[in-house]
Amino acid sequence: MTGFSAAAADYLSTRRAMGYKLAYQGQLLGQFAAYLDAAGIDRLTIVHALAWARQPADAAPVWWAVRLGVARGFARYLSAIEPATEVPPVRLLPEPSHRIVPYIYSDPDIALLLAAAGRLAPEHRADTYRTLIGLISVAGMRAGEAVRLDLDDVDLDEGLLTIRNSKFGKSRQVPLHSTSVEALAAYARRRDKRRPRPKSPSFFTSAIGTRLLRDNVSTVFPRLVREAGLQSPHRRRSPRLHDLRHTFAVTLRDRLVSGGARCRAARHRLRAARRDRRSGRSQGGRHAGSPDTSCHARHARRGERRR
Repeated sequence: MTGFSAAAADYLSTRRAMGYKLAYQGQLLGQFAAYLDAAGIDRLTIVHALAWARQPADAAPVWWAVRLGVARGFARYLSAIEPATEVPPVRLLPEPSHRIVPYIYSDPDIALLLAAAGRLAPEHRADTYRTLIGLISVAGMRAGEAVRLDLDDVDLDEGLLTIRNSKFGKSRQVPLHSTSVEALAAYARRRDKRRPRPKSPSFFTSAIGTRLLRDNVSTVFPRLVREAGLQSPHRRRSPRLHDLRHTFAVTLRDRLVSGGARCRAARHRLRAARRDRRSGRSQGGRHAGSPDTSCHARHARRGERRR
């Protein structure tokens, strides 16, 4: 087979049409295809994939594994076109774990972050970062999603955010608590008062009225972490902005588990009370089924939906 660069372009088009962004993977694949074309080979083999993946020679093994993973995905695609293509097996190169352990922020941690953001200059920059970090922490959004919010995406009357073209090209709506709606509305009033004629349709704006840049947010946040005195117990990596999303997920899970335990206890007491009534016994004081009636009502509604 010849024309690996053309085949790589077709492969990327196909994958991206399925919703995969393939940003750095696309760059690596272009380099791999150019390497194969320069070698003048007719078919992709494991030897060629390994030779390219192990460049540069002094790179970390995890980087070699990443490069080989790119070559493997392309080889799988080519094998449907050219059956003689060799697909590198998984774990051909040892890949040490590179998964980052997220930092779970406590409420005091977030308060320290917001205080550090409030000390930024000028005033509107501080206001924007405080509101942005606060929104990410309570809505569980990705930072890029929050930065991309336009004015039309923030419905303060309905208390809804519309996230457009996010991961895998999907869109979704995020409901907001009334306190979050109030905070966003207050920010919007201050923003519009400072700059009545916006330069951008963005909800969150920079000090000069333009859309925030994701790269700038990623640069500012580590500074806020240092000023807040936050440090990961693993000490290998500082707390990240994306860890606020992990914190939201963990907090929500804990609340659901706790709420579920309370509901199960309430249902147990309710069943006991029903047995007592059937047997003619009564309990003094508060009715055994009276606590946590909201849990019972919630489960009753779930039952109605199932029917």
